[in-house]
This record gives sequence, C-alpha cells and structure tokens, in this order.
Amino acid sequence: QVQLVESGGGLVQPGDSLRLSCVVSGGPFISRKMSWYRQGPGKQRELVASILGSMPNYADSVKGRFTVSRDNAKNTLHLQMNSLQPDDTAIYYCSLESGQLTYWGRGTQVTVSA
Repeated sequence: QVQLVESGGGLVQPGDSLRLSCVVSGGPFISRKMSWYRQGPGKQRELVASILGSMPNYADSVKGRFTVSRDNAKNTLHLQMNSLQPDDTAIYYCSLESGQLTYWGRGTQVTVSA
C-alpha cells in the first residue's frame, strides 16, 4: 500500500523559510511525477510545484521563492520555501502519480503570520 507522509510545516513569520518533506513508502518513486499542492482557508486546492525526473515546474505565485527537489535514494520529496508570505498559509499536500492513480498524503500545515 502506497503511503505518503508530509512533515516540516509550522508557524513562521513573513520572510522566513521552511522546508517540507514527503516520504513515500510501499510504492514506486523513481521516475514518477510528484507534486506539492496547497489549500488555503476558503480556497480551492492548487498546484504549487511538480517534478518529473529532474524537471521542476512551478506555479507563478511561487517562482523564485520555492524549490522542489527529490532524493531518490530516500524516496523523499522536498519543498524549500523561502520568503514566505501570509498568502502562503495553507495545508500543503504531496502527491504521487502512478499510471492512472494519484496518491495523496494527509498534509502539513504552514502558517505565515506576524
């Protein structure tokens, strides 16, 4: 059974940084497309960043501030988030696409507040 577990969220001030991690177990990781999504209060879930192989893709709202990476040896996906702003407040989810299936983690809360 494929499981994704996110960690690294927390409460930070504007301008601070956080690094999220997502550990995958029970399924394929290498060469699969993986993504970070987020859902803010009262908002729809939106794509933040994705990576297929070593090719990243970012939402315009996070370009230049967030970096997605993967450690294939540890089956782990990361999201380095710099210059965080209140609008980045959300639950962050990682996902893995395998064929026609998409697996999701339960999310980690990121709150940016002064």
